[in-house]
Amino acid sequence: MGKNKTLEPIPEHFKNLEDASEFWDTHDAGDYEKYLRPIDEQLEFTKELPQAVLLERALSKKLKEVAQHKGVSLETLVNLWLREKLISE
Repeated sequence: MGKNKTLEPIPEHFKNLEDASEFWDTHDAGDYEKYLRPIDEQLEFTKELPQAVLLERALSKKLKEVAQHKGVSLETLVNLWLREKLISE
């Protein structure tokens, strides 16, 4: 790494595995060696892939608006609402 290059800070928490992968795909871990530390936690990775569900356009638009208003991702909102519905069944 050049001496004049400033390092982008490592996020304290990544939202998901994809965000972590994207960060480390575009950054050299060797540049951050002094910031890295061992952890005691076991990391678990699932082989399950996310499921895609096609939504009606109007429904998708409204869901995105509600999610943005609540400050959560569309995926989080849909998962929460579906979980609530399943629990009530």
